[in-house]
Amino acid sequence: MAERADDRDGLRLDRLHVPLGPALVDWPAGLVLRLALQGDVVQQVGVESALPASPHPPFWDEPWLRAVAGERVPRGDAARRLCAAHLDSLGRFFAVAGWAAMAARARRVRDSALAGADAAELSALVRPLIRRAERSRALRWMTAGLGPLSAEHARHLGVTGPALVADGDAYSRMLVWLDAVGRSAAACDDTDVVDAAEAVGPRGRIDGPAPPSRPLLNALPGLLEGTEFACARVIVASLDPDLDELAPVPVTGAAHG
Repeated sequence: MAERADDRDGLRLDRLHVPLGPALVDWPAGLVLRLALQGDVVQQVGVESALPASPHPPFWDEPWLRAVAGERVPRGDAARRLCAAHLDSLGRFFAVAGWAAMAARARRVRDSALAGADAAELSALVRPLIRRAERSRALRWMTAGLGPLSAEHARHLGVTGPALVADGDAYSRMLVWLDAVGRSAAACDDTDVVDAAEAVGPRGRIDGPAPPSRPLLNALPGLLEGTEFACARVIVASLDPDLDELAPVPVTGAAHG
């Protein structure tokens, strides 16, 4: 649907209302963004979630949810899940940035992590992937400066995960994932027990007042409004909210949306 409205330069342009999601390739499952566009600039953003209730806890948060519920969970299990989760996010990030070969590579290593590769094998797989991503000038050129989110504003929104640590743009958030992938791959044989007081999953604390993906969704309008349409998917991919966290689940002690 089109209508007329002033754009940021005071010109009268058609305003188009465009939905994104919930079934796009390389898009967070269940997420719907309703964008108002003038030309190629995003003027307004509405965020909706379209995920049905699930009888299962969110897959990527499962080790920390078990720890919060009182179960003795090896740190290696949590590290392996964290490594795989960030590789899954990196696969989407590389894909929307147009780097299909690296997206496929990240997903192959993710599958190896989930299949039980030991620390030495997994580290040997992630090191060259990290090195190549960090050295890519094209990736940096395409993603640096997009969706800047300061640590102060992230903290105000309630963000507790990589987006808070990054204290920067889409490229900075990707670097935080890469660093976490390297460290968690090396730790996936750790037999010590997860401390329930340190229940920090791939997207942040899972024992807070809201699931960690909720503040990421709340951040999206502010990050997307005023940006070019072509950049919107990169910004969404750099946050990669997990809407499974927002579905009601029958787990005692877990945070629900």
